[in-house]
Order: sequence, then C-alpha cells, then structure tokens
Amino acid sequence: MKHPLVKSVVLLMLLGICLQTRAQQERAVWSKEKANEWYQKIPWMAGANFYPANAINQLEMWQKETFDPKTIDRDLGYAAGIGMTVMRVYLHHVAWETDKEGFIDRMKQYLSIADKYKIKTVFVIFDDCWNDTYKSGRQPAPKPGIHNSGWLQDPGKALHTTPALISTLEAYVKAVLTAFKNDKRILLWDVYNEPGNSGYGNKSMPLLQKVFSWGRTVNPSQPLSAGVWNFRLKELTQYQLENSDVITYHDYTSNESHFRVADSLARVTGKPLICTEYMARTRGSYFKNILPGLKERKIIAINWGLVAGKSNTIYAWDTPIKDGSEPKIWFHDIFRQNGTPYDPAETALISTLTGKR
Repeated sequence: MKHPLVKSVVLLMLLGICLQTRAQQERAVWSKEKANEWYQKIPWMAGANFYPANAINQLEMWQKETFDPKTIDRDLGYAAGIGMTVMRVYLHHVAWETDKEGFIDRMKQYLSIADKYKIKTVFVIFDDCWNDTYKSGRQPAPKPGIHNSGWLQDPGKALHTTPALISTLEAYVKAVLTAFKNDKRILLWDVYNEPGNSGYGNKSMPLLQKVFSWGRTVNPSQPLSAGVWNFRLKELTQYQLENSDVITYHDYTSNESHFRVADSLARVTGKPLICTEYMARTRGSYFKNILPGLKERKIIAINWGLVAGKSNTIYAWDTPIKDGSEPKIWFHDIFRQNGTPYDPAETALISTLTGKR
C-alpha cells in the first residue's frame, strides 16, 4: 500500500496534468499584436445588420419552412449594389436544436449567396434584446408601427428558469463553430449581442464567460468578440474588452460622442475596432456624419438595417406609430423592398465611400 504522502503527490500531479490539458485546449485571447496583424490584412468594409425583409426574427430567417434564399439573394444584391461587403447576421439556438443538420446546411446556403456578392459575414450567437420567450414553428405577425416587435432573445429567460439548457447551448455553440471554424467567408464571431440588456445586468455574466470559453476551446481561425454597448455595466464591459480578440462596439449617438468613444476604445485597448451597430436617424446618427469618420479611422462600419420589412425598424425604439403609417424620418434601414433607396443621397454617399462609384 502506498504511503499517504505519495498518494497526495500523485493526485496533485494528476490535477496539474488535467489543468494543463484544459489550458492547452482553451486558447488565449489574441494579443494586440496578433489582432492588429489580422486587421491589417483585411480591407476597410461597410455593411449592415442583415435579415431578409420577410423575416420578423431569427427563427423566421433560419427555420426550414421559412428560410428564403430568393429574398436573401435579392436583399444582399441591393447591398452589393452600393458597395457593401460585410453583413452581421443573428443565429438562434432553437433553429439548430430542432433541425441540426438542416440548420448548418442553411448557414452554408446563406454563406454561398453572400460570397457570390463578395460579402463577408459576422455571425451573432446569443442576444439579450427584445422578446424573452420564443418557440419554434410559425412566428407572429408584426405589430403595426412597433420597432422589432417580434425579435427574440437567445436564450432569454429560459436560461434562468431551465438551468439544464446550458448543456444544449454548449453543444450548439461548439457544433456551429466547429462546422465553420476555418471558413474564410466568415469575418468574425460576435458571441453575445448586448449582454446585460433587458434588465439582466450581471445575470448575463456566466453565459458570457461560458460562450467565450467554448469558443476558445473550438479555436476558430476567425476572431471572437462581444460588442461593448453600455459603459454603466462596468463588470460586463470590462470582461468583454479583456476577452475579445478584436474590439467591437455599438454607438447610436451623433458624431462628436461616437468618435470620442471610438478613439478612447482604440487608445485604451490598442486593438482594432469594428462598429457593429450605428445609424439611428432621429438620434443624430446618420451615414453622413458617422460613416466618413469610421472610414478615416479604418473602423469597419456595420449599420442597423438594410431593407425595410417585417422587423419594423423604420420605426424608432421608443416612438411607435399605432396605425402603422410610415414615419417621416426612418429610424433604420436603407432600401424599400423594391430596391428604391429611402434617401438617394445616402446610398450615393455609401457608394462613394466604398468605391462603388
């Protein structure tokens, strides 16, 4: 029989091996040098947050019954027509859970359409915004005049009422990242949109930590990031900045405020920036006062909204129009569904800055 001291030493050695193996499996956050080396190899891009005009939410976009390559192709064609070369696209774990192989196949179909137009993709994994419950199948009709009336959180309150869901989420994240970990059509993975929104606050921290850990375990060739959006959420913001390979952020304010934030983030982190949400006309965030400054700083620019549709994002967050009539000033979006621009001066500016004209 071995001496207790020998047994203790053996156990400690085994523990050390386990910890070392785990550390080897989960790669480190990119250094400033690696992040900037990656960024120097890609051109400046402008693009939009994307969902086809006939989808009210992520499930309607990705479920088999309502996935619509024809409309996706049409809407991405409008974007390509003004020189846009990047789209930010939300996923949802329920679409994967109900049809795992089909979901991955539809992601491949989307990427093929986008690639035809030379458009890179930023996929978003989790989201704390808007409706906190959801179910697969037929999705609700839009509520007249209400911004994003059918948009879905993921995983929403189910994570807090059904803790066992975490194992499904882990399997989902790892399956998706593994399937596309070396796909050059994907620019980066946005692992969690606006963690802490909808009143969750630090309740979102455990999932934020887990999704970064799962991502670093898979170790895709593309960077991982979670965009900072509310500096009052200090712990979440700090964690996002420290764990993002490149820095992504949201800012819907006017140019002075926007660039004060952007310049500060660049100075403090030393990493390249990608603006993954901006442009809210009635809040002073326009293409004309934001996009030129983003290009000047080589900050990839992704505005909210492309083609006006079931998401109702031509209406402002806090200004519903109950009869569903068109607002005098669109909040988001660029095109009508027939391809006519809301403001031809805007599309002309975008085309000029992207080199399309």
